[in-house]
Amino acid sequence: VSTQSTWGEPNLPHPPLNMKQFTAEQVASHNSEKDIWIIVNGNVYDVTKFLADHPGGKKVLVNVAGKDATKQFNMFHKPEVLRKYDHLKIGSIGKPSAKPQAGAKPAKPDAALAAFGANLYGDLIPFGDPAWYQGWNTPYFKDSHRRWRAAIREFTEKNVMPHAFEWEEAKLVPKDMWKKAADAGILQACIGPFWPSKFTSVVPAGGLKPEEYDAFHELVLVDEFSRVASSSALALLGIGLGLPPIYYFGSDYIQQKVLPSVLSGDKQISLAITEPSAGSDVANIKTTAVKSPCGKYYIVNGEKKWITLGHYADFFTVAVRTGPAGAGGLSFLLIERGPGCTTRRMNCQGQWAAGTSYVYFEDCKVPVENLIGKENDGFKYIMFNFNHERWTICVQGNRLARVCIEESFRHALKRETFGKKLIDHPVIRYKIAQMTRHVEASQAWLESTTYQLTTMPKETSNKLLGGSIALMKAQVSQTFEYCAREAAQIFGGLAYTRGGQGEKVERLYREVRGYAIPGGSEEIMLDLGVRQALGLYRMMQKAQTDASAGTPAKL
Repeated sequence: VSTQSTWGEPNLPHPPLNMKQFTAEQVASHNSEKDIWIIVNGNVYDVTKFLADHPGGKKVLVNVAGKDATKQFNMFHKPEVLRKYDHLKIGSIGKPSAKPQAGAKPAKPDAALAAFGANLYGDLIPFGDPAWYQGWNTPYFKDSHRRWRAAIREFTEKNVMPHAFEWEEAKLVPKDMWKKAADAGILQACIGPFWPSKFTSVVPAGGLKPEEYDAFHELVLVDEFSRVASSSALALLGIGLGLPPIYYFGSDYIQQKVLPSVLSGDKQISLAITEPSAGSDVANIKTTAVKSPCGKYYIVNGEKKWITLGHYADFFTVAVRTGPAGAGGLSFLLIERGPGCTTRRMNCQGQWAAGTSYVYFEDCKVPVENLIGKENDGFKYIMFNFNHERWTICVQGNRLARVCIEESFRHALKRETFGKKLIDHPVIRYKIAQMTRHVEASQAWLESTTYQLTTMPKETSNKLLGGSIALMKAQVSQTFEYCAREAAQIFGGLAYTRGGQGEKVERLYREVRGYAIPGGSEEIMLDLGVRQALGLYRMMQKAQTDASAGTPAKL
């Protein structure tokens, strides 16, 4: 249950019970440049030595010396900024709570309200989390999902969120973060809707049993990491793009070479398919892999572009051409960083910390044992992987759109214009309502699709759900784009400035294209969805006819 008492202020550490208590009158006596105390959110700060470092100049603090500066602070800062200045906190306002009188009976709790409260989670900003966080019943999420959610949120809020802006600006995630996520029993979940016990001795976080882990746990994982609203968090999950082909189609040799070291966080892996001349047109890949005269190696030449996690990767799952033109001539190779395989970071509009890179292959010698699956079957493996990749993009994109709502609501609750809070302006409520209806519709589609993924065999879901997931990806990316724009309008100039109150919204506005294009552009997805629906329609007509004739139907 959230400990938050008012909307707009995320959970912040309460002062220790033994912290010194002050009255407002005592604070008021510290009101000169040589001795300044201020009150913010009920806590007392000695900012005397901070005057010269205040970004807005010392006069801003001098003007509120000895006063309650909560309103001014919240107008220009995010509450979590206070975490950086805990060393300036010297006490809090008020008197210690009186001890209960002997024989006094505690107030009887409202059983119905307590039962409702037990199902609440998070900061409770309206629409800032999925409905099942805020008291709604759900047929999908059970106690194991709640425990997993709590573990993921604790990890991201402690280890990722406080550093997100710094890592984005540096365009770099510290290497040890993958190890931290692995040791916490989280990184291993990136491989898919199951727990890879064969390749790791680590058990899932939150007290889960490995056999409990399913697609809804994966949904929670991706959703909670996306809540950080930074590519630094999503970079940690990026290994989930390159691992599935190895897990499903790799030989024992390849699996043992890659999976234990990546799932432990010691090494990273990247999926390398896209090329300068082949994006959504996967069958047109030009990177070649030609066997050496001795037959022991593939000699790989070519270039990959826009490769997520490429800057960090030790291994690459690479689509190459081993046969004739078209889809029938593609294969998958495992290639290690080293002689003949180099990378160069790209400067992209968004996702600065994702390590998006060029990957170059120049006479790169790859042992034939590094072939993933069968030669010239690569296109099939690529298609097998696409549904899961697009599903994760949908989870990410919809949570990022939801972050736009959450940030807008927080801002509207404290920002005043024309004598009243933004939330009291009908036009602002209209914007939030429009964002919400798009996000909640996408969330319902996403959860329904995830249920199919948990109940259908993999091969069946690949055939039946491919078109629907493609359409859902277009729906989510357009929803994200709409919400990013509306949130920017609500924040105004703050959304045009990197850092500060509008930090997340400014960053997300730049992230939109990273969801509308990768994994299949909106235009390709919309066309694919209808084409696949048409194919399924014809298949189902035949299945229905065969069933009527007593002929067993086969999907």
